[in-house]
Amino acid sequence: MPELPDITVYIEALEARILNETYERTRLASPFLLRTVDPPMSELENRRVQSLKRVGKRIAVELEGDLWFVIHLMIAGRLHWKKHGAPIPKKRAPAAFDFSNGTLLLTEAGTERRASLHLFRGATGLASLDAGGIDPIKASPKAFREALIAENHTLKRSLTDPRVFSGIGNAYSDEILHRAQLSPITLTQKLPAEDFVRLQAAIREVMTEWIDRLRAESKGGFPEKVTAFRPEMAVHGKYGEPCPRCGEKVQRIRYASNETNYCARCQTGGKLLADRALSRLLGSDWPRSLEELENLKRR
Repeated sequence: MPELPDITVYIEALEARILNETYERTRLASPFLLRTVDPPMSELENRRVQSLKRVGKRIAVELEGDLWFVIHLMIAGRLHWKKHGAPIPKKRAPAAFDFSNGTLLLTEAGTERRASLHLFRGATGLASLDAGGIDPIKASPKAFREALIAENHTLKRSLTDPRVFSGIGNAYSDEILHRAQLSPITLTQKLPAEDFVRLQAAIREVMTEWIDRLRAESKGGFPEKVTAFRPEMAVHGKYGEPCPRCGEKVQRIRYASNETNYCARCQTGGKLLADRALSRLLGSDWPRSLEELENLKRR
């Protein structure tokens, strides 16, 4: 799922193309994309683009008359800038947004259709999509600490909770926790004071570094290689590969359709975190440390 760095670069690329241009119409190939009925799509047509903003992991476009349309890409949605009036591919493209100078094409890979389009009148309607999480880059140390300890959850859960932080998801939370050298299962209300400082610094470093990296990658063009799995990442998507800090193999915890990647040597003091599926299967044979894991492999 595109997260804060990806959405930031998407918005910057769109601002360079559609700000002050005229939005003409939306061509819907999939009616399931549209999640609101008021205002009607026709009311937004032929209005000038006033501004763009990020709402969590969503892209919000303001049109004249305080009207908004909001795109949520979810896991598999991606945006592409095309020539004006470009046709919508027959498969995996739920919509195209026509502007006076080009067309924004929305595609969605896979079989599940999770991407969404909302239309609103005024900022009040737009606010209904905001889960309330703080800006993880701009938050003050006080606001950061208060948000993190409001409820007692694991660091991984809190980092990816949109009610706590705006725009952090599965991929960058792995990178942040690795940078901070913190366990993903540490409870927020048990975090030592010095770790709050280290975690906030890691968030700012990781997010700003990736925004800069993605900007450089697009080279002023439209970002076309948006993905949650990148070779430059330290641990996310790197299960079984060496940690760039210590060389130990990256481990993982799998749950539902997600997984958390971490380095046991750097983040958990050498302790292996229980993978729900495997730990249930192995029971008491589940290795508790890297040393036990290595012994198990030698048998």
